[in-house]
Amino acid sequence: MNRKKILIIRFSSIGDIVLTSPVIRCIKKQLPDCELHYLTKKSFSILLESNPHIDKLHLFEGNLKKTIEELKQENFDFIIDLHNNLRTFLIKYHLAIPVSSFRKLNFRKWLLVNFKINLLPKKHIVQRYLRTAKKIGVRDDGEGLEYFIPQKDKIRIEDLPLTHLYGYAALAVGANHFTKKLPHEKLKELCSQIQFPIVVIGGKEDALIGNELEKIFPFKVFNACGKFNLNQSASLIQQSKFVITHDTSAMHIAAAFKKIIHSYWGNTVPAFGMYPYFGNEYANALLYKNSFLHEVKNLSCRPCSKIGFEKCPKKHFKCMNEQDFSALKNFLPERN
Repeated sequence: MNRKKILIIRFSSIGDIVLTSPVIRCIKKQLPDCELHYLTKKSFSILLESNPHIDKLHLFEGNLKKTIEELKQENFDFIIDLHNNLRTFLIKYHLAIPVSSFRKLNFRKWLLVNFKINLLPKKHIVQRYLRTAKKIGVRDDGEGLEYFIPQKDKIRIEDLPLTHLYGYAALAVGANHFTKKLPHEKLKELCSQIQFPIVVIGGKEDALIGNELEKIFPFKVFNACGKFNLNQSASLIQQSKFVITHDTSAMHIAAAFKKIIHSYWGNTVPAFGMYPYFGNEYANALLYKNSFLHEVKNLSCRPCSKIGFEKCPKKHFKCMNEQDFSALKNFLPERN
């Protein structure tokens, strides 16, 4: 008898793909005889290449017709669509096999953004992702997120500055949108409050602020922005004592490693269901002892977007400019 072949689809982005890791694991472990495939954009393959639960990775490079023809050759039995957009609709239409699709609830998000009416389910998006696998008899195992770093990308802590060898905070300064990020002056203020060595993590586009922080705090801050690939940055997060981040992919990578997380929220809100997720063993992940959500309360303009803007629509950017870091050091772990 042939093995059942299952295709998971999620094209982007980094954080969203990390959030699909429990679906991958639960399917493969609970249906060990299945052949599990995953379709994503080529630019995000680094996130999945080392995942031991995936039997075959399919990479979308912009040619949908070619991708559909390649997928047809696989003769899949079932599709788990975790992206649910026009591209995935066309894929599902042409493959014409049983499917379970993720419900995005865009209208409910629109109500929350525009009228501050919250009708969203009080469930993490991971739990909603996992509902798509119920049709094939898969349940949530409660083990949370996973992130797999290949051996070649594991950073040796001995290669960090001497000041950071006995513990450091990982400060992820990047985000895809301005309104998700702390302004540079606030990042300087934050660093001044942390009585702990800091590794600043980000892409090449974040190197300027990383260099600036390193110059202001020469023995405290090591700038890693743009010096490491995604897996290597994840390795730095994995080896940190705690993580400070915005509502971005670094937050989800940190959650995969069960790190202490201080997340700072701007235009988005945890009610969207994408706060740090540690698994079902915690009845309420929002109250998990290692997760601290920092928000400026009682702002009538939040959330102003489910994604983000390049500038504050209200021009005051209070959601980040009024963040208070004075109590941050009270949360920090003792150095060994």
